[in-house]
Amino acid sequence: MRTRLHALSPLVRGGRTAVGLVVVLALAQLRAGPDTHLQLITDAAAVGVAFVLGFVHWYVTWYSFDGTTLTVETGLLRRDVRSIPVARVQAIDVVQPAIGKMLSLSELRIRMAGAGKDERLAYLDHATAHALRATLLARHHGVDAATPAPAAPSYPVTPPGRLAAGIALSGPSAFLVLVVAAVASLWVADPPAGAQVARVGAAYLFGMVAATWRRFNGEYGCEVSLAADGLRVRRGLVGTVSETIPRRRIQAVRRVDPLAWRPWRWARLQVDLAGVVHRDEASGPRGLTRVLVPVGTDDVVSALQRELVDPRRVELARPPRRARWKAPLSYRHLAAGFDERVAIATTGRLSKVTSWVPLEKVQSVRRVQGPVQRALGLASLHLDVAGRRAHAVFKDRDAAEVDGALDELVAHCRAARQTAPLVAPPRPVGSAARGQTWSGPASIR
Repeated sequence: MRTRLHALSPLVRGGRTAVGLVVVLALAQLRAGPDTHLQLITDAAAVGVAFVLGFVHWYVTWYSFDGTTLTVETGLLRRDVRSIPVARVQAIDVVQPAIGKMLSLSELRIRMAGAGKDERLAYLDHATAHALRATLLARHHGVDAATPAPAAPSYPVTPPGRLAAGIALSGPSAFLVLVVAAVASLWVADPPAGAQVARVGAAYLFGMVAATWRRFNGEYGCEVSLAADGLRVRRGLVGTVSETIPRRRIQAVRRVDPLAWRPWRWARLQVDLAGVVHRDEASGPRGLTRVLVPVGTDDVVSALQRELVDPRRVELARPPRRARWKAPLSYRHLAAGFDERVAIATTGRLSKVTSWVPLEKVQSVRRVQGPVQRALGLASLHLDVAGRRAHAVFKDRDAAEVDGALDELVAHCRAARQTAPLVAPPRPVGSAARGQTWSGPASIR
């Protein structure tokens, strides 16, 4: 049966555009002065057009599901009918922007294999969106949508207070505090000069504050569940995003230990993904990196990391001491190692970054040697996987060691692609027994 989107969809779609227009136009009015009545009418008309376009999109959009194919029809002058077989569905995300949250509406984003962009149904009733998501995924996996999910233990990943403290102790926040303090000091010492600097730098300060808010809003209440269809991530304060990450898209796992967090043994865990860059309302630009634990304790981060990659230990070796001349600040963090399944590398100056890369995901292995490295008899080995920044670097190793590791890694990568995947099957988080079997989706909230 053909069904329209929710009747309040134009309000959400137009409201999102209108909010941005109002902010931009209000700033323009402040710069233009009081005698701008004609301009004010023009600005109001632009806001009205946003709502009209939202109504048109709602009026011409229909969807239907016959049990095997989701059909979406849209278009005013040129009709566009898209058929989405459930067999091609990779993941389905539920996104709830701020206005949608107030109206209990959500957007359904359907990610398909081989598609350059997601299919979107914006907007549906929140309960309807989750019910349709469950139905589509159930048909994709060949099970009854009414089958209840197994119960799963849960515990917090990042409480709001710890998230705020972690952001406050990060580099951008510290720089923002220093800039504000410098401007305030100049204002006290020389009010005219301080006022001039404040006016000139207001846009930059606004951008820094906005970036800090986006991070807090996007990482607030982050929940991670380990399910049969991948990792299910829910996050967001003003707007929320419920996202599913198929395990096969995970190209690398990365742990970051910032210097300022080490007294509390906090760390950040994120994964690098294969795919295209999208954008969502809750957290701004979405690249090919997803944060799973924004600010977590060592045991929580380590437990989830073991769920994502093979828990076997790999011996890490440090570079030769002469590498200090090449990397005096990061030398204490440099280490690397590999076995027949995984490569591990640690780098970083102030923040220690540890990367785990499954060898079955490696697309190229590169030997890199710069002029300073050549003089010191050093070289670096890069393992590249799909993604914009996903890779592991064996940095500043002995050149002869790199030459030997290059051939060995190529052979291991070839063999790893022909055997079982590195991504471990889901197990209860924090399970003590290494050989314990998994009986249901574990959840980390």
